[in-house]
Amino acid sequence: MSQPTSIFLAALALLALSAILEAAGEAPGAVLIRGNSTILSDNGTFELGFFSTNDDSWFLGIRYASIPIPTYVWVANRENPIKNLASATLGMTETGRLAVKESGNAGFVWQSENSEPSSKMRLLDTGNLVLLSEEMNIVWQSFDFPTDTWLPGMNLTKDRSLVSWRSLADPSPGFYTLRLKPPGYGEFELVYNASECYWSSGHWTGNAFTNVPEMTIPYIYRFHFDDPFKPSASFGYTETSLDSALKPPLTRFQVDPNGQLMQYTWSSQTENWNTFWKEPENQCRVYGLCGSLGFCSSRTLRPCECLSGFMPMDEIGWTSGDYSKGCRRKSNSPCEEDDVFEELGVMGFEGEVVESFSGSKSSCEKSCLSNCSCVGLSHNEKTSLCKNIYGSLLNLRNLSSNPLLEGILFVRVQRRGIVKKNISKSMVLVASIVGSIAVLGLSILIVLIWRSKRHKERKKQEDAGEAFPVLLNLRVFTYKELQTATNGFSEKLGHGGFGAVFRGQLPDSTPVAVKRLERHGGAEKEFRAEVCTIGNIQHVNLVRLRGFCSDSSHRLLVYDYMPNGPLSAYLRRDTPNLSWEVRFRIAIGTARGIAYLHEECRDCIIHCDIKPENILIDGDFMAKVSDFGLAKLIGRDFSRVIATMRGTWGYVAPEWISGVGITTKADVYSFGMTLLELLGGRRNVEEPPPGDRGGGSEGDKWFFPPWAARQIVEGDVAAVVDERLGGAYNREEAERVALVAVWCIQDEENVRPTMGLVVKMLEGVVEVPIPPPPKLIQALVSGESFQGIRGGSGHGTGSSANERVKSPAASDSSPGVPSSPGNGNVM
Repeated sequence: MSQPTSIFLAALALLALSAILEAAGEAPGAVLIRGNSTILSDNGTFELGFFSTNDDSWFLGIRYASIPIPTYVWVANRENPIKNLASATLGMTETGRLAVKESGNAGFVWQSENSEPSSKMRLLDTGNLVLLSEEMNIVWQSFDFPTDTWLPGMNLTKDRSLVSWRSLADPSPGFYTLRLKPPGYGEFELVYNASECYWSSGHWTGNAFTNVPEMTIPYIYRFHFDDPFKPSASFGYTETSLDSALKPPLTRFQVDPNGQLMQYTWSSQTENWNTFWKEPENQCRVYGLCGSLGFCSSRTLRPCECLSGFMPMDEIGWTSGDYSKGCRRKSNSPCEEDDVFEELGVMGFEGEVVESFSGSKSSCEKSCLSNCSCVGLSHNEKTSLCKNIYGSLLNLRNLSSNPLLEGILFVRVQRRGIVKKNISKSMVLVASIVGSIAVLGLSILIVLIWRSKRHKERKKQEDAGEAFPVLLNLRVFTYKELQTATNGFSEKLGHGGFGAVFRGQLPDSTPVAVKRLERHGGAEKEFRAEVCTIGNIQHVNLVRLRGFCSDSSHRLLVYDYMPNGPLSAYLRRDTPNLSWEVRFRIAIGTARGIAYLHEECRDCIIHCDIKPENILIDGDFMAKVSDFGLAKLIGRDFSRVIATMRGTWGYVAPEWISGVGITTKADVYSFGMTLLELLGGRRNVEEPPPGDRGGGSEGDKWFFPPWAARQIVEGDVAAVVDERLGGAYNREEAERVALVAVWCIQDEENVRPTMGLVVKMLEGVVEVPIPPPPKLIQALVSGESFQGIRGGSGHGTGSSANERVKSPAASDSSPGVPSSPGNGNVM
């Protein structure tokens, strides 16, 4: 064989060997992915390849391959996108590192940070991309360099955090980070711009974080947390399933571009990601979400809006969901000499620089106008405290606080309606003609209004609406109008904690319920401002507020009339029996209404008085929660409110009685107590069952919840269900309701679920595990001693299984005795 032929054959063999090694990904310089080719994990769950969120930027990422919705869990070159897919490659460098390269680019767009060389790359079924040494040891893995997603099997440490995408269309690092909180690293926190913490998980209890009770649900995942006080502390989780024979559901955590930590599970039935929980639940609590001068609202399709007279700083970013650059004045100049201040009301905000001093509102305005960097001010008329805000105005959100305490926020805007010196005389003439026509038309309108007393009153209400623009959805009544509508307040429907309720009828024959408040806080303007908060809250499971009266010393609220009265009217043996279908509908409807108040309103509203008397039933037997916001409206002096709320101590959470500041979990507790009454068709405190008095005195009262909770935990739900149903109920739904009720009345508030989770449990979206038995409910009725009822009954037997309350008095005003049920439309 000639020498040239030998050289040619050797070259062919070398090329063939190189191709084989390149295909196996084991040779230095090997190309693993080119262009739109991909690599799948062994079971086909995950896929590695290049992707694009727009048509001119490409990223190497890992996504779920087994689901139809493109969901990326890891991105390599998130800071350095590739511009040309055809020339993009993923390969192995001469030093055994993974590298992303674009043809024509002198350097690497991205490369792995392994210190040891590798010879193999594998995409595991967990979604972890690993590099292996010759000895098959992992020398680098993507799980050590997470982006915005936390997968089962991935550990987060003090050096390993999640960073959100910049927007839904931009994988580059965003402003929000989930990290272990220094210096103890015993809890997680969400931070803005690596500095401002706006949510914390609370400390680890051994099976959950104190601020995330949803983590106690064991069937989706199981967490493990190394010693948090060690420098090497790590936190991770694995997927689990109730049935060991079933494959656990896909689940993931993600810090989304809008700053919320989301926990998702995949539903194969709906082929969609279900949100299991999210924190913070109110998106407007995310720091810096809307940028400077951007207003956050949870009621609109998108969370951020610009104030009147302002426009987005970055129109393209704003459209794609990146609101971080905030808003700017529509005029090109940052300020003008004739700027004015527009009142925004009681608002929460953070200013870049806030200068505080005492002075009148005019002096406050003058000081702000003297500096072009001043963007607004806050002034409190009662304390004369002035705050001038310079630079940026972040986290603008509506508050339901008392303006006498918080102060009113004003933002600096361009003056409107000022005639400039260069306006032509013809334009001035046209404006004069238009103005004259407007004046003439207004004069005619006034004459027509004064022709009728009814029109005169309507005009008065319109004037009130102009003074308070947010009241446009409400009608402002005069006291005389409501006196006529209720026939002199003659038909009393009931009496709640805040006042009496009367039946009325408007001139158009609309039936209404009029609540006459016995106590009120604030003056005219403050009362109207507070009513605005309640009046703008609309939900199918909340009683609609039609209007109000703030006439002299009279304070009245006008609601829709509920023809079927309160739930309490159906919790006696001598009242009509509710079918199971109606009961279950009431349970879910009530839960949805309370969850809306807690989690979906612009500001969280704690009801403070959930009980059957405040759950009203409409003509279709749908539940409507009433009295929401009244604790805030009246003034949340808890000690006074409790002392005058007759018969509601059985619904008050332990932490409230002990003097600890309450949270939404106080409402959860009250809902759990109400749920037990709905399930059993009886009041929680009543005379002992026949034949089960155990020799007690006649003043003794039987306390239903301790006995019911014990039966439920032991699996005997049928013993608790109202016997009037006669077995005509859905046993699966009844068991669900019973277990949820016991979870809600747990002693520790951090163990109780949120109302959002309660809704999911009741609907069957979330499995409800067996709860531990609560131990403190015996002390929540009157503070008196409790005695076990001897003997047995149809409700079960055994010593302490039945509890008796020694009533301190036989009158209905005793704290341990519920107010009389069936007394009408009590709100």
